Amino acid sequence: MGRVSTCTPLYSWSDSECQSARETANLVWNGTLSFGQQVASDEVVKAISTNDDLLVWAVCGAGKTELLFEGIRYALSLQKRVCIATPRTDVVQELTPRLQAVFPQIDVASLYAGSPDRHKYSPLTISTTHQLFRFYQAFDVVIVDEVDAFPYSMDETLQYAVQNARKERSSMIYLSATPNQQWQKDCRQGKRNFVTIPARYHRKPLPVPELKWCGNWDKKLKQNKLPPNVMKWLKIRLDMEKQALLFIPKIELIPKLLAILQKLDSRIEAVHAADPERKAKVQSMRQKEIPILVTTTILERGVTFPNLDVAVLGSEEQIFTASALVQIAGRVGRSAQYPTGNITFFHFGRTEAMLQARKQIQNMNAEAAKKGMIDIE
Repeated sequence: MGRVSTCTPLYSWSDSECQSARETANLVWNGTLSFGQQVASDEVVKAISTNDDLLVWAVCGAGKTELLFEGIRYALSLQKRVCIATPRTDVVQELTPRLQAVFPQIDVASLYAGSPDRHKYSPLTISTTHQLFRFYQAFDVVIVDEVDAFPYSMDETLQYAVQNARKERSSMIYLSATPNQQWQKDCRQGKRNFVTIPARYHRKPLPVPELKWCGNWDKKLKQNKLPPNVMKWLKIRLDMEKQALLFIPKIELIPKLLAILQKLDSRIEAVHAADPERKAKVQSMRQKEIPILVTTTILERGVTFPNLDVAVLGSEEQIFTASALVQIAGRVGRSAQYPTGNITFFHFGRTEAMLQARKQIQNMNAEAAKKGMIDIE
């Protein structure tokens, strides 16, 4: 958010400041929503029209951004002010040009630490959740993306800032592929207004994780080795020339892992949150210059590689919550060209989180099949 002092103005909103968006709310998009996206889009419009809250519980890769377009257009046509809030700066920077292209007649404001737009007024604002500390009852519609993501999910002050930024009479749209257990319970008990999208737009089932015991992998690693079935999995991907992500629980494991894996292929790299070359390595992965990328949970969400297999080493570790494992599994099979792939959890003992993650994915596939939203071969 940047430095704030007692004399720093915060922003509120009143109808007298309104500049009509009625003539500029044209939607420029030639895409087509899937059946699931259309159902969710209709519910978003309904929630906005009645100033209600709504959870959109959509699987990874369902196309959450596109289903928002009509709701945003509808809100802008009613001269409502809209904010899309997300925990991370890189998501703000990714969403801004996409929304600007869809609503070309509106000067979209993009807010994050150091943003040049921090004093810009716009009927459509895309912001990190931290920046919403600057606003008080400013928005008619607040859309919270990745509501389950750190730090928003763990920080009550951020949650307060988001609530404080909405008008008293307004709507809140939450987006999540992995709502927490309490929210899931509330949905089942009818205590929360929600809509699910249990299938991806390409109508193929979500890849279901395989759980494979690999023994004491940490002990092996200290001996400068990896479990045989992990090595076999990696070698198969190299032989197939299929890119892969290998998720690990700790940054400290990277040097030993690279020392082992770069003997298989010198192009193998590793990345973590504090890596100054993080963006460059992700781009190299996109350009297929890196065959296997070792990563911490930093890449569990927000990145898409079209043709990918994924493995988790030490999936029994505490950092791999059910939510994290569902997100990691969601990296696989996102593209319509490559809708399938392998996701394997290598472990030294099954955990409840692993079982919950696999069950949630299986349940979504079952719901999608029941609703005729996936093609069963």
